[in-house]
Amino acid sequence: MIITNKTVKYIIHALLLVCGFIWIYPFIWMVLASVKSNNEFIMSNNPLPESLNWDNYTRAWIDASFSGYFMNTVIMTVATVAIVVILSALTGYALGRVNFPGRKAVIIAVVGVMFIPKGYTIIPLYQLVEQLGMTNSLAGVIVAEASGAHTLFILLFTSYFATMPKELEEAAIMDGCGFVRTFYRVMLPLAKPIIATTVIMQFIWTWSSFLIPTVLTISKPELRTLAVGMQNFVGQHSTDWSGMAAGATISLLPVIIVFILMQRYFIEGVAGAVKQ
Repeated sequence: MIITNKTVKYIIHALLLVCGFIWIYPFIWMVLASVKSNNEFIMSNNPLPESLNWDNYTRAWIDASFSGYFMNTVIMTVATVAIVVILSALTGYALGRVNFPGRKAVIIAVVGVMFIPKGYTIIPLYQLVEQLGMTNSLAGVIVAEASGAHTLFILLFTSYFATMPKELEEAAIMDGCGFVRTFYRVMLPLAKPIIATTVIMQFIWTWSSFLIPTVLTISKPELRTLAVGMQNFVGQHSTDWSGMAAGATISLLPVIIVFILMQRYFIEGVAGAVKQ
């Protein structure tokens, strides 16, 4: 039997479809579980719901206070992403375009920070936020989430800016632009793929962050984020599984939307970083 290139292509596509379905099945299962009753969730082995119980979403949004948690998460995530993008881009621009003494040592130090587990820094981080008087506030959570070296993003910006033609800077200088103006008027607009990569990855990490929001808002439940608010479905004697599935679906939808809207730039950024 002769296997043609067309047959091989169909086989590969079929395998990819199967792998893709396996990859997204947990999300599909969660969405289907979010419209089941608790009894059906526990007793039934059928993944498809017998009836659609949209009350689970109402219970999650109102009774479990997900409306407030959603706004807290949006504010925290947007502010954190903006700070991280600005700081990473500025650091990457300095490391990629300026040949100052000790540049390699700084890059090595930045890379070394990557190997420090984030859990080990929670105590000094909490002490710092407490000394700033920002505990039990969204501002404190934002500062804590935006802190750190953000090694991956800095290296992506450094690599990207380092490969840009020097003529761009020279042309900007001839037009009267200084170092900072050249950065945000010429260099930064050209780094859209890296910006998109940073936005998507930091958005996902911050949106789903659990440890820092839990520690810094422990005495103010109204400041919880969606990830922390999932605990509201766990009672002393029972757990609202279908409500938890509805809450998890609400939590994941913004991440999926952001990724779909920015996936083209994300792929370009990752591909560009690999080539470099």
